[in-house]
Amino acid sequence: MQQVYVKFNNVEQVTNFINIIDKIDIDFDLGMGNRTVDAKSVIGVFGLDLTKPQLLRYDSDDHRIMEKITPFLAAAE
Repeated sequence: MQQVYVKFNNVEQVTNFINIIDKIDIDFDLGMGNRTVDAKSVIGVFGLDLTKPQLLRYDSDDHRIMEKITPFLAAAE
């Protein structure tokens, strides 16, 4: 199980992110605390508090996934 924090600055970033992960044949969960949604669901993702970093979870060791989502990773605070 991989876990990384992602952060979006605008609607375009959210849609680009969803378009990228939608092409990958594994499940992605996104959220914080007890509020977790399918990261491939536009409605689900926009239902989250996108002003804060969100935890992305997926079950794969494929390093190419990380390369694809790197632009959306939250900066370490």
